[in-house]
Amino acid sequence: MAPSFLSIVSLYGIYLRRSLTAAGLTSKSIDIDYGNTTVHLWSPKPDQTPRKPALFLLHGFGPSAIWQWRRQVQFFASYFDVYVPDLVFFGGSTTKSKERSEVFQAISMAKLMEKLGVKKYHVMGTSYGGFVAYHMAKLWPDTVEKVVIASSGVNMRKADNTALLERANVENIEEIMLPETATQIRTLSRLAVSWRFNMIPNFFWNNIVNQLYSENRREKLELLKGVTLAAADEPFKLTPLQQNVLIVWGDRDQIFPLKLAHELQELLGKKTRLEIIENTAHVPQIEDSAQFNKIVKDFLCG
Repeated sequence: MAPSFLSIVSLYGIYLRRSLTAAGLTSKSIDIDYGNTTVHLWSPKPDQTPRKPALFLLHGFGPSAIWQWRRQVQFFASYFDVYVPDLVFFGGSTTKSKERSEVFQAISMAKLMEKLGVKKYHVMGTSYGGFVAYHMAKLWPDTVEKVVIASSGVNMRKADNTALLERANVENIEEIMLPETATQIRTLSRLAVSWRFNMIPNFFWNNIVNQLYSENRREKLELLKGVTLAAADEPFKLTPLQQNVLIVWGDRDQIFPLKLAHELQELLGKKTRLEIIENTAHVPQIEDSAQFNKIVKDFLCG
């Protein structure tokens, strides 16, 4: 039985790639730093005209970008030139640099768009990608236009990280974000998704771990340790953004609880609004893609 389920993951990956191709995107790899850093992405085909406004999608921890943004690419490709990169050490993106911070990710993504000749663009990031989106908007306010941060505890403190470990009943964050066993990925799904998958057998979960979570584990662990967290006893300081900002959150998110969304709205300034999608958890863009896409489209096009 195991080989057939192994092929299901592979076949679904083929379906995802064909879905992005059908939406008018093509796969490519770009050297952004003289051979030191290469970023893989899906972007509009070169002969596509006329050009539309640009939308840059940044995925979270976990599988590569195509596994996290398929429904958004299919929807937004009618309105925007959509760019979907793999963050460094995810999918086909890699670097020789020793830097592992979300700021380094932001700099790499900005270099990518500069290489592609895109001078202005909206940015949308989910979870870890939201950290990267925030820093891109902060560092390049004249380049990044509107900002969407989805399910992303950019304002997370060390105490919030400790509380997450307690909810998951684990000792280390990599046991949640970099699962190696069926038990660990079951825990991740319980925290991240409001749906329940009790009937899925362990060998299928193990297949997913082996195919989607096994590459670049050491580097991804370094990325996790490189995320900036405020001390528990310090007031959180976050530079407000100049852009209009939309925060989108699932009301059942157990990775970043809803209280972080309300606090983040206050920290990012008066140009920030918060939309909460009911009956979804950490991935509302997947669990209720229709509502998520409508909210984001109204914000970006309004």
